[in-house]
Amino acid sequence: MPRFFVAASNIFGGVAYMDGKDAEHLKVLRVKKGEEIIICDGQGKDYICRVTEVGGGSAEAEIVETTVSAGEPSVSCRVYAAYPKGDKAETIIQKSVELGATEIIFFPSERCVSKPDTSSVAKKLERWNKISREAAMQSQRGSIPAVRAVGSYNEAVSEAAEADLPLFLYEGKCKIGLLDAMKNNDGFKTVSVVTGSEGGFSPEEVEKAEAVGLICASMGPRILRCETAPLCAVSAIMLYSGNL
Repeated sequence: MPRFFVAASNIFGGVAYMDGKDAEHLKVLRVKKGEEIIICDGQGKDYICRVTEVGGGSAEAEIVETTVSAGEPSVSCRVYAAYPKGDKAETIIQKSVELGATEIIFFPSERCVSKPDTSSVAKKLERWNKISREAAMQSQRGSIPAVRAVGSYNEAVSEAAEADLPLFLYEGKCKIGLLDAMKNNDGFKTVSVVTGSEGGFSPEEVEKAEAVGLICASMGPRILRCETAPLCAVSAIMLYSGNL
């Protein structure tokens, strides 16, 4: 059954109203009056609807049934990734959304090869949020994870430290592994996953992360690429918490 995200403000009186690209997509899929579709309000609710009107750049669908979105995990997992080079950010976004991440945040670090300026970040964010939306639709999420950027490394780690399980994934020497970090914080509801760029983190950055409360955790003896590490961590978190 085709699935669409529609703003909650466009769902009222037992009817969901679609316009713009959503209505256009309905036509591309050749959905006709009388056919059923799923509309999600982006806030965790799914509406099974029967299309009643299509045409003129808009569409209407009568709500048949309302359910809680099954695609949302029971834990909130934010991915904090240092700017990677090339199109690796797009991979991180797409796969993180599919796996269940709540939000993806990019930040500059000392060893980043890519350090986009403010105007460049704004353009990238527009595209990155579109990728998140498409991935959320494809994977039947109940919300669209936001993609944003923070201006400094300090801001990123300070923000990440607020989670129940604040993970700082490091390829160097760590006192604890990822699995034990989860076991030691069993029952967590919010998680932060902080990962580095191609060059990893400097010793000073590791010290800063630990100073603000992040848990320096190892992902094993193998060195993972910067686009692989966050996806591996999110997968492990979802599996451990019963969401995979």
